[in-house]
Amino acid sequence: MTPDDETPTEPPPPPEPPDPIDPRNSTAEGATARTVPRDPVVAGLRRTRRALWIAVGVAVPVFLLVVVLATRPAASTRTVRSPLLGKAAPAAASTTIDGDAVDLADLRGQWVVVNFFATWCVPCRIEHSELEKFNDAHRAAGDATVLAVVFSDSSQAVKEFRADEGGTWPMLTDPGGSIALHFGVSGVPESFLVDPDGIVRSRILGGVRAVDLDKLLAEARARG
Repeated sequence: MTPDDETPTEPPPPPEPPDPIDPRNSTAEGATARTVPRDPVVAGLRRTRRALWIAVGVAVPVFLLVVVLATRPAASTRTVRSPLLGKAAPAAASTTIDGDAVDLADLRGQWVVVNFFATWCVPCRIEHSELEKFNDAHRAAGDATVLAVVFSDSSQAVKEFRADEGGTWPMLTDPGGSIALHFGVSGVPESFLVDPDGIVRSRILGGVRAVDLDKLLAEARARG
């Protein structure tokens, strides 16, 4: 058979282009697969939903904390043992947040609740109104008072706290924490009931209640 006798054939059809949405398609050199561009609306909705879940995750613990603080029972005055009981109270002389010189020794003749506190301490903030009740109840008679000692806090923060919450008793600064050290205080709130002779009669760990302070004072008076 001569070449002229061969039946002519049609050229093969060109290959179909790859499907652009098929992630398996790639170039001959192994380039990254081509995909359809993401819908900006869908992407925005996803980001919004993610942000909402994050906000909920943050808000729920905060809400629960507020509920706990709002519904927690009033502080229960708890007395504990201390090597200072029955002994003369350590020296507590310094300047107040207002710059006045005050000395615990100058308060002899009346009962004194020496209260160590800080504005960043939640139990301290809770007990503050109870200290006000106690101090106000005894102010007229002049038989008892409160003497605060600032614990690891700034005078400015205490001034702002007092402006918002009240409090007329002296609030001593304690540079270097020497007063707290001599009383053996390592955390707040903590208080000591000192009698008119300057003797420590009770050590109170944690927040206080006015009614319990009056009870401790009455019991100490009865013991003489």
